[in-house]
Amino acid sequence: MPHIQLNNVKIFYQKEGVGTEVILFSHGLLWSHKMFEEQIKHLSKTHTVIAYDHRGQGQSEVTAGSYDMDLLTLDALELINKLVGKSVHFVGLSMGGFVGMRLASRYPDKIKSLILLETSANSEPVENLPKYKFLNGVVKWFGVVPTVAKSVMKIMFAESWLENPENKQAYKKWIKELQGNKKTITKSVEAVIYRKGVEEEIRNIKCPTMVVVGDEDIATKPEKAKFIQMSIPNAELHMLPGAGHSSSIEKPEEINRLISDWMQRF
Repeated sequence: MPHIQLNNVKIFYQKEGVGTEVILFSHGLLWSHKMFEEQIKHLSKTHTVIAYDHRGQGQSEVTAGSYDMDLLTLDALELINKLVGKSVHFVGLSMGGFVGMRLASRYPDKIKSLILLETSANSEPVENLPKYKFLNGVVKWFGVVPTVAKSVMKIMFAESWLENPENKQAYKKWIKELQGNKKTITKSVEAVIYRKGVEEEIRNIKCPTMVVVGDEDIATKPEKAKFIQMSIPNAELHMLPGAGHSSSIEKPEEINRLISDWMQRF
């Protein structure tokens, strides 16, 4: 799989399909492009699909210095310009959604439509910070140890998904992915937990927007999705029963159907 050299970072990406319309996937914190493997497989039959790893995550370069959402947004902007050269349909999950909202409001000519999965326009709720800072501190010293990984899995996935015995192998796969993160992942965590809100900015988004959230999402609760839908003109909202903070993994068929139906409009 290829990398692309941007101004100051080497970014990993996967590109599949030959369709005219380009769908760009941007993943959530602690994961990589792999969380969209089912969507890539399905949508590349009819569209060009690109999924990339954020700076400091997955197989992309870990650069010096601190990260923030503005930096990651500029990475995505440069990626679109260099790799695609035209506007894209941007699908962002959680952290990827933070990037997508900033792109759509600041660079409207680059985003043809916006799909936001399990994300928020607000800064991180104060009540979440002590737990997240503690977990991040452990990772900084010891890496993603099993106790941390198990705690994070409870944040990332719906309780009903975790308790379903049919998901036993999938659980093993994704907790292994979590534990594969390096200690430097703490830079990305800090970019997320200390992010600024974009509540006012998103009112300027003009492109067609679909917001999706799991009804069991405890990381960015459904009311966060409702706020986005109410703030972006003509945005639509879909609630997924039995999904948590990782719907592309938990409910791949439903996400594939929603995106396929959405893309028929273009």
